[in-house]
Amino acid sequence: MATPEFLRTLRASAGQQLIWLPGITAIVFDDDGRVLLGRRTDTRKWAVIGGIPEPGEQPAACAVREVFEETAVHCVAERLVLVQALPPVTYPNGDVCQYMDITMRCRAVGGEARVNDDESLEVGWFAVDALPPLDEFGLFRIKQAMSDAPTWFDPMTAG
Repeated sequence: MATPEFLRTLRASAGQQLIWLPGITAIVFDDDGRVLLGRRTDTRKWAVIGGIPEPGEQPAACAVREVFEETAVHCVAERLVLVQALPPVTYPNGDVCQYMDITMRCRAVGGEARVNDDESLEVGWFAVDALPPLDEFGLFRIKQAMSDAPTWFDPMTAG
């Protein structure tokens, strides 16, 4: 995965300590109700599309950019689906990050799904009742994006 330049600069002074970052997940549907997925190069598993916004980049703009960069599909962001603080992640090199995931429901408006960068081995459209194996992260976000429920957040409070 390509690490954004701003994050490489930050890591140069922060070392491997925990860095809190926004993360954007895009759940993209086509006109047939299929969902767009990519099989990641790092894990070799199917997953929803996502990435890190550049400093100052709006979440919806990041979702649209990430979808195109990874899949060559043009989309528009339709609504906010979910906001969730995720547990810290320690990467193989020892860097620690924690993400505030912002998930957007998106609608495909053009382009043909194909591998468009080095982050995916495959990309494709899947009927929601015929998904490849996905982790709970992706399944929950797809379920929330399909519903008309208000934006999901964890109502628990500290203390």
